Amino acid sequence: MSRYRLSFLGLLAVLLGLAGAWSYAAKPPSIEQRLQRMEDIEAIRELLVAYGRNFDKRDFTAYANLFAKDGVWVGGAGGVQSYQGPDAIRAMAEKGYPPSVFPGAYHIMSNFAIELTGPDSAQAWSRWTFVVNGVHKEPVIFRGGYYEDTFVREDGRWKFKRRVVATDPTSTGQ
Repeated sequence: MSRYRLSFLGLLAVLLGLAGAWSYAAKPPSIEQRLQRMEDIEAIRELLVAYGRNFDKRDFTAYANLFAKDGVWVGGAGGVQSYQGPDAIRAMAEKGYPPSVFPGAYHIMSNFAIELTGPDSAQAWSRWTFVVNGVHKEPVIFRGGYYEDTFVREDGRWKFKRRVVATDPTSTGQ
């Protein structure tokens, strides 16, 4: 074997040894930490679903209370609008979506990708579809898009810190 080949194999063995040492140096999460992670992700998933459910019921007080005290909602047709705090978010929803607008409409929430970024912070990306009654009361997809979310644990509960509501440009709604 040539000297270069032996040097290369020696270097490779050292690097593989270091990589193995690094993987063992990091202590794996405890069962309690793993359980907490699962509980946090499930609580955030429930928050995401509650957002659509409360909106669809037109329970805008419960809907707005899903946001942190300084939480922000960003979105809106005809340009980006921003509302901060549960009171402003509730007022926006009550004004824009009274029960007479799209009666019987509902959200389909899907594709939840949730990432914990700290013990009391997280982010997520998910999809939404808004279904309305068609001419013959059949379900019709009115609009769809995605959410980009940042969460914070406030008073022991996960809340929206910032929710960006984006509408896909291919949506057929107005």
